[in-house]
Amino acid sequence: MPQVLQSLIADRWVGSTAARTLHSAVNGAPVARTHAEEIDFGESLHYARATALPALLKLDFQQRAAVLRALGAFLNERKEFLYAVSAHTGATRADSWIDVEGGTGTLYAYASMGAADLPSSNVMHEGPVARLGKLGRFAGTHILVPRRGVAVHINAFNFPIWGMLEKFAPSFLAGMPCIVKPATATSYLTEACVRLIQQSGLLPAGALQLVIGGSGDLLDRLEEPDVVTFTGSADTASMLKVNKNIVRRSIPFNAEADSLNCAILGPDVTPDDPEFDLFVKEVAKEMSTKAGQKCTAIRRAIVPAALIDAVAESLRARLAKIVVGDPSIEGVRMGALASKDQQADVAERLALLAAGNETVFGAADGFAPKGEGVSEGAFFSPTLLLCRDGFANDAVHNLEAFGPVSTLMPYGTLDEALALAAKGRGSLVGTLVTKTPSVAMEAIPVAAAYHGRLLVLDREAAEESTGHGSPLPLLKHGGPGRAGGGEELGGLRAVKHYLQRAAVQGSPTMLTAVTGEYQRGAAVKEDAVHPFRKHFEQIQVGDSLLTHRRTVSEADIVNFGGISGDYFYMHFDEIAAKETQFGKRIAHGYFVLSAAAGLFVSPAPGPVLANYGLDTLRFVKPVGIGDTIQARLTAKRKIDRPTKRDQQPQGVVAWDVEVTNQDGELVASYDILTLVAKHAG
Repeated sequence: MPQVLQSLIADRWVGSTAARTLHSAVNGAPVARTHAEEIDFGESLHYARATALPALLKLDFQQRAAVLRALGAFLNERKEFLYAVSAHTGATRADSWIDVEGGTGTLYAYASMGAADLPSSNVMHEGPVARLGKLGRFAGTHILVPRRGVAVHINAFNFPIWGMLEKFAPSFLAGMPCIVKPATATSYLTEACVRLIQQSGLLPAGALQLVIGGSGDLLDRLEEPDVVTFTGSADTASMLKVNKNIVRRSIPFNAEADSLNCAILGPDVTPDDPEFDLFVKEVAKEMSTKAGQKCTAIRRAIVPAALIDAVAESLRARLAKIVVGDPSIEGVRMGALASKDQQADVAERLALLAAGNETVFGAADGFAPKGEGVSEGAFFSPTLLLCRDGFANDAVHNLEAFGPVSTLMPYGTLDEALALAAKGRGSLVGTLVTKTPSVAMEAIPVAAAYHGRLLVLDREAAEESTGHGSPLPLLKHGGPGRAGGGEELGGLRAVKHYLQRAAVQGSPTMLTAVTGEYQRGAAVKEDAVHPFRKHFEQIQVGDSLLTHRRTVSEADIVNFGGISGDYFYMHFDEIAAKETQFGKRIAHGYFVLSAAAGLFVSPAPGPVLANYGLDTLRFVKPVGIGDTIQARLTAKRKIDRPTKRDQQPQGVVAWDVEVTNQDGELVASYDILTLVAKHAG
């Protein structure tokens, strides 16, 4: 008897009475059953708000990033269990790799981004600071803070693990408890993953809740600080986003919908070019990976009219080599669709798409899945259609068969190709295969208006390209129009989706207190101990040193030129320099930088371990011979870092540096980044 899946609600597993049976996509055998018990979403949300949220906000960005890293490691150690469960979805090992290790890889990616770029607090300063008064006593800036709400994630059936973790990672990093509702057909894999996550004990209680089955009145119970994200069909997204409660309360709703993505073969490519083979390979790969069940799969292949038959023949030959069947059999490269319902849906949509078009390759070309019991599975033949006139057939731009189905169509000019691409009314991703930079320069700015991501593929990029259909943590995933109009991933952009942005006005001293970053003009703290002599724990934002002065001489300029090899005329040609806007010879900007370091550095060994970066450098005013410079060094922000194995405990301190002249005028401005040791023990 297959197990009854359970929902994780308020930190306990709910469900014991069997309801709907879920079947193996490979042989139709029962795999699991959903539970019949209704979920009390009032309890679920109350627990998330009252228990999980306070626990999450006791942690800061850095600490939550460390939890994500530990969770990624925990799941990776148990990935073979997840691979075994994933096999029931019809996925090959390569397909499951995208889901399983793509999911844990996303946890690692956000852990790294959080550790590198987020503060040791729950306030993210999003500058720059704007001066709002003439005296510098009133300024404004923006901060990002946790929304103090709950994130509801409604996911599709095709990536039961990655689909959950790519939303969970930035939500958790932003300090939001998550309620995850996976698509029912493959929810047994999501449940298996959530059980592992709970067993890890790494998350605060209630930080991740799981809903098996319907979402009931969940959306009706949400409040203003909450967020909803959705992945699935455009029709379902349109229905959910107009929920009366969501509209009335202006609850953010981020949709990532399936779209009719395209790949364009450039007009410059010939059958003898490597790019021709790259195009064919990419289309075939996107048709067969996950059996075409990807929201990013290539649904329309747009090629020059003169090459339409050559591309069709090459794709036909490549598709004929794809072995379909039980993924456990050696040599099988394409598995099944996720369910019999999905198989029926793809067949129905293919019949509509095929009307008026030619079938280049399909089930009639010897489709025979390998393995025992596969006749009861949800297998579907890779199918390539040919639409001779993409401008006359709207179905190929409006109707999606969410499986291994793609349509070829010819174009005459590059403008026609881009017009065909635009008929998809907004896509998650598009690919342009070309060998000529001018083609990319012409096409990409036009195509970008209709796509969330664009891949320009040529022989140079091919060696490292992650491919058309692979969303990456560092790049935006989402698209305009039919694709949902939302954004996911994109590095820290995804974290910001789950934070509230607010403008803050006040004195520099107050802005420093609020942001946790020193702002120019704020009160500083000076004492007898040089800031570089303090350990990380002793340093406070605002600790400052005003250095002694140094007068710049001609010898300084000559010596620096000799050391650096920089003999630019502004530093050495008296006559030419007089004719410039400065009217005189000036010192090298990098000499000013070096001289300032000489003024504020504390040379003896101490807590400062290394200077590893310099940001926001600006040379504001020239420094001439006879000018006197002075520097102010101020602790701008601190980022605590977890101690790595075999590494001295340390943190990062960013220092604000202002270099002024004898008239008090700013001549150079920048931040330096240092690694600072913590006290031993």
